[in-house]
Amino acid sequence: MSQYFSAHLTGTKEELNSAEEAEVFVFATSFAQQRLWFLDQLAPGNPFYNVSTALRLTGSLNFVALKQTFNEIVRRHETLRTTFVMAEGQLLQVIAPTLTIPLPIIDLRNFESQEREQQARRLATAEAQRPFNLIAGPLLRLTLLQLDEAEYVLLLNLHHIVADGWSIGVLIRELEALYKTFVEDQPCLTTSHSVSTPLPELPLQYADFAEWQREWLQTQGTDGCTPLETQLAYWQKQLDSISVLNLPTDRLRPAVSTYKGAEQFIELPPYLTQKLEQLSQQAGVTLFMTLLAAFQTLLYRYTQQEDIAVGTPIANRNRSEIEGLIGFFVNSLVLRTDFSGNPTFRELLHRVREVTLGAYAHQELPFEKLVEELQQERDLSRHPLFQVVFSLQNTPIQALDLPGLRLSQFDFDSKTAKLDLEFHLWQDLESFKGQVIYSTDLFDDITITRMLGHFQTLLDSIVANPEQRLTDLPLLTANERQQLLIDWNDTKREYAENELFHELFTAQVEKSQNAIACGGAQPIALVFEQKQLTYRELNIQANQLAHHLQQLGVGADAVVGICIERSLEMIVAVLGILKAGGAYLPLDPSYPQERLQFMLEDAKVSVLVTQQELVELFGNAAVSVVCLDRDKEAIASQSQKNPTNCVTSSNLAYVIYTSGSTGHPKGVLIEHRGLANLAEAQIEVFNLQPSNRILQFASLSFDAAIFEIVMALGTGATLYLAKKESLLPSQGLLQLLRENAITHITLPPTVLAVLHTESLPALQTIICAGESCSGEIVKRWLSSNWRVF
Repeated sequence: MSQYFSAHLTGTKEELNSAEEAEVFVFATSFAQQRLWFLDQLAPGNPFYNVSTALRLTGSLNFVALKQTFNEIVRRHETLRTTFVMAEGQLLQVIAPTLTIPLPIIDLRNFESQEREQQARRLATAEAQRPFNLIAGPLLRLTLLQLDEAEYVLLLNLHHIVADGWSIGVLIRELEALYKTFVEDQPCLTTSHSVSTPLPELPLQYADFAEWQREWLQTQGTDGCTPLETQLAYWQKQLDSISVLNLPTDRLRPAVSTYKGAEQFIELPPYLTQKLEQLSQQAGVTLFMTLLAAFQTLLYRYTQQEDIAVGTPIANRNRSEIEGLIGFFVNSLVLRTDFSGNPTFRELLHRVREVTLGAYAHQELPFEKLVEELQQERDLSRHPLFQVVFSLQNTPIQALDLPGLRLSQFDFDSKTAKLDLEFHLWQDLESFKGQVIYSTDLFDDITITRMLGHFQTLLDSIVANPEQRLTDLPLLTANERQQLLIDWNDTKREYAENELFHELFTAQVEKSQNAIACGGAQPIALVFEQKQLTYRELNIQANQLAHHLQQLGVGADAVVGICIERSLEMIVAVLGILKAGGAYLPLDPSYPQERLQFMLEDAKVSVLVTQQELVELFGNAAVSVVCLDRDKEAIASQSQKNPTNCVTSSNLAYVIYTSGSTGHPKGVLIEHRGLANLAEAQIEVFNLQPSNRILQFASLSFDAAIFEIVMALGTGATLYLAKKESLLPSQGLLQLLRENAITHITLPPTVLAVLHTESLPALQTIICAGESCSGEIVKRWLSSNWRVF
């Protein structure tokens, strides 16, 4: 292979003349360059494939020598003189014979000293985000920032189509050698060019590699197969039915990625680095395999998916002839691991080892060619085949020694992200350091900080006991355990002993009477269409019904059925039963007769409160029937005073039945203690005030109905009821909210999803309950004026 490689790296350059009659050379592009060209056409002007770095130069800088150095590097590497053009449907790289790169200087000395660093980072970010023109070029930009008389920052920016991370290391090494020459005017090693250079001429160029790569992939071997066919067959089998990683995100994925990003850093303590090395040696794997297995375990724990695939960059410079070239050689491998069976970490290491070695053995297939051949459905919101990258870098930029200068890395954030998430680690002295790049379309800063904490906790757990099952490995940091297990569970509240909801209502009635005595208006408790009841009127009617029920034997824990259409009388019945000491059981008139009779018998209902027109639903049930319309006079003859009973907080308040979708409906018993605590909690959380107007939306057969009732009647607010047709998710519901100036609503997500977010100036609080609510629904309804729960 090496002999074949050397024999075919002398591609014939085709000479062309540009419009200015300048001689240029044209080559076919590599597969990798083709893909970046496509992405550039798909998102023109996007800087997400800029390769950017910055160096701090402290000392005596020879500007002329620095400029000469970079232009000599440009002369040596054809790829830095390359632009791209489409000709007859084929992408070509056009190599100019000469190119002079400018080195502009931006003077920051006019700023206050403390502002210069900030300005330098702002300019570094802005320069990293400035797009390249792949047709016009040049695809290398230099900028020198002067912070002080002897302090500079050098900004290096290249487009990824002509350089990769390894190339930056090549460029820096040549910078060191050439700058010394130009400063010290040393004799040259080669004199075949007008410019002296201490570096030997390059035996080949990137365009030669691109041509060789295409030819080699199509060369038929002794087995009758080309390398392209052999490697493609492996990857097609390896990636068959690959799953999309559903990593939890802070926001919904946009239809088209903006490639906006941010970065954070991590440093693992030396003791952890040593233990990871020991574990790797014991398991017969590399450090990369161990760290990859840990990272994929983190993704497994986050997603609960058993098919975890991540990408990893590979230098793709496994031949000595191309190690010293600047160019786009890097390839991407897809590392797909099976997590089925919840293995131990040590077992997982063996799986990761096999996957990694298999990928390395088939690393020559360009990722771009793999994507093309697999013909996956295009998705502009995701990177193909993997959305997360993990790497252990082995090409750090070495320390530089320049005459009169001290060089160091100048850190800044380019604010771009090519993928959802990138974890890049490297070993520095006795510890691992890392850079995490993430899409700000998807993640918040705090989420990534938490993820880094989980990763380090997971590594600690792994080295402590690699025989643990993956789901048993501790993940939470000490602070999170404290928060989840202690702080968030510290929900104890000092509520009044034996406090009952109907007594809270009675207290509000007394407050309303005091307000009237001071010249205030009669507070309204209930509104239903054109009818309404004040707190005093509601209390009187509830008291009279309670006395009537007590005469029928209703007392503590006696279950009383309520079958009444939406009306003021429905709320009177609820309060009357509670005041009598009983527990109410909602019986929806729309339910089938068989279900109503089942609930009546199952709950051992002794008294039924209903309306004359609904009595026939219960046939000949052996219960005492109270019809609020038929027995109106008998009830009205009862005392208006608050009744007495022996009910405590441990007695029943109401019984509510499940839907029965998984079998027979089951009655759930709710005590007064829970109902009173609920009322207190809602008053606190929703900041309820007597001036609030609360919609009674839910059917009485759902818990949400009593939530709405206690929110209003426990605080002196007004409860608004409406007929079913007015509560449908339509303009009618919006009109009801607007005309009645409703301040608090409790609606299920299915209603919020289809309801238009029109102007509702009085609305303060939206409570979403009943089922899972998507982030999209919350985003639609969240505004500066509305609180969403």
